[in-house]
Amino acid sequence: MSVTGILGKKIGMTQIFDEKGDVHPITVLQAGPCVITQLKTAARDGYEAAQIGLVEFVKASRVIKPQAGHFAKADAPPVREIREVALDSLAEGEEAAKAGDRILVDIFESEKFVDVIGTSKGRGFAGVVRRHGFGGGPKSHGHMFQVQGSIGASSFPSRVFPGQRMPGHMGVDQVTVRNLRIRGIDVEENLIMVEGAVPGPRDGYVLISKAKAPPRERRGFAGSGTLDPLKASKKAAPSKKK
Repeated sequence: MSVTGILGKKIGMTQIFDEKGDVHPITVLQAGPCVITQLKTAARDGYEAAQIGLVEFVKASRVIKPQAGHFAKADAPPVREIREVALDSLAEGEEAAKAGDRILVDIFESEKFVDVIGTSKGRGFAGVVRRHGFGGGPKSHGHMFQVQGSIGASSFPSRVFPGQRMPGHMGVDQVTVRNLRIRGIDVEENLIMVEGAVPGPRDGYVLISKAKAPPRERRGFAGSGTLDPLKASKKAAPSKKK
C-alpha cells in the first residue's frame, strides 16, 4: 500500500499567471521530506495507517528515551511533528510501504486536487461581532455597539443553552480546506503550489493529503476536446421545415 498524505509547512502566498493570462492566487507549501516511523496494521492495531514524521533538525537532547527507541525501531531520524495518514491501494509495479521509507512531494504528481489540514491563527479573546459576524447595536452616543445584548434566558429555560454564540477564545482551531487545485510541483525543492488559501501562519505545520472527493470537471470546461456549447445546441435544435 502507498501513503496518501505528507506533512509540510506553509511558506507563504503569491500569484501566478496561466497560459491564458489569468491570474491565480496560490499558497506555497513545503511538502516533506517525511519518513515513515511506524506502520499500523489491522491485525495488531485494528486499522491500517502510516505514522509519518517531518524530517527536521532536532537536537538529541530534545528527544526523550521512549521516542528515541521508537525512531530506532524504524531506523528513522528524530522528528518533531508526527501524524497518521491513510494508506492507498498499490498500483502496478509499486512496492509496499514499510517503516523507514522516505515520502516526497512526488506522490502528488498524478493528482489534480489536495486536501489541506492546518491550525488557524489565534485571535485571542474576541467579541460576537468579530467572532460570529454579528451586526452589533446602534453606533450613536450612549450605546455599546459590540455587546451582544440579551441572550434570551429568563424564567424559561433559566440557563444558557450549550453552543450559544457568545464572546470567547477565537482561532487555534483545526481547519480542513478541501479540493485545492495543484498549480505546480517542485520535486527538487519539495514544494507544492495550491490555488487558494491555507489555514495557519507562516511556518505553520500542515497535513497535505490526496483529495477524498475531488470535483468533476464541468461540461464545456475540460479543455479543447469538449464540444462548443453553442454549436451543440444548434445541432440539437429541431430543423425548420421549408
